[in-house]
Amino acid sequence: MNKVKRGAALLMAAALAASLSACGTTGEPAADAGPAKSLTTADLAGKTIGFIPGVNDPFYISMQCGIEAAADEYGMKVSTQIPQQFEAAVQTPILNAMVATAPAALLIAPTDAQALVPPLTKAVSAGIPVGLVDTTLADPSLAFTSISTDNAIGGGQAADALADLIGKKGKVLVIAFKAGASTSDARQKGFEDQIKTYKDITYLGAQINDNDPAKAASIVSATLAANPDLAGIFATNLFAAQGAATGLRNSGAEGTVKMVGFDAGSGQIEQLERGDVQALIAQKPGEIGKLAVEQVVAHLTGGEVKKSIGTETVIITQENLKDADIQDAIYKESC
Repeated sequence: MNKVKRGAALLMAAALAASLSACGTTGEPAADAGPAKSLTTADLAGKTIGFIPGVNDPFYISMQCGIEAAADEYGMKVSTQIPQQFEAAVQTPILNAMVATAPAALLIAPTDAQALVPPLTKAVSAGIPVGLVDTTLADPSLAFTSISTDNAIGGGQAADALADLIGKKGKVLVIAFKAGASTSDARQKGFEDQIKTYKDITYLGAQINDNDPAKAASIVSATLAANPDLAGIFATNLFAAQGAATGLRNSGAEGTVKMVGFDAGSGQIEQLERGDVQALIAQKPGEIGKLAVEQVVAHLTGGEVKKSIGTETVIITQENLKDADIQDAIYKESC
């Protein structure tokens, strides 16, 4: 919703329009409604898209690059504010400060599906259209669009890849990066649903590393001490995979215990090349960013908006790493 304040707002008709832009017929934010007055693409030049990623890492940097490149095509600016921790308590004040600047639209990767609902409800009520990227909310209807990887499918792909690596038998562990983060939960569930189809694989459950590589390393070391016959690990993001590889190396189990990671930062590619990780499930963050801007433009100009868009994953191994399309899937360190 694009809420424009002019002197004409003193007129009764403009007051009514402003009221309708802030509320739906039930008193809830009308997230699906278009702006009070649709703009032309020429009107977009100079307007700002706010972007708040989950944390500072190559995945979100790649997404930022996609957002900036797409916004530049319309002469739009991008204001990016990056939390230094994947925590709702860190992200919320950044969000509140961004809302105070009244961007034309806001793209955000919520770090908690529940905790970010109240501040984002306030953003929508203030007339700022909210689009979700990567992660989602317990109430996604607040947003006019949501673009993300199909994380459950990605988790299932990780289960199949790990099963193949361990000969479809043995004990496996999941290291999930954050309880309550929609992407982490979906990857874990997708893995769990698929791994149970392998009758000779014993699932040891999931442990949370809170995006801390050192904690992931400790989890792996402790699990190996209790289960020296551990066969495989699924690490649900870059930080989980980094720490898990360290834990395997410290325990002298690298290569023996197979690992599938999620994401494809330069550090993980190095792990793959060394053989610390045998497969990576890579997302397409740049594409997510590009699609998000396209939806912002459609929303602001009264075009057709897609409520939900899913993007695919790519499986990277040592065998296909040098393929041109796989090289495009490796995350950026800077734009």
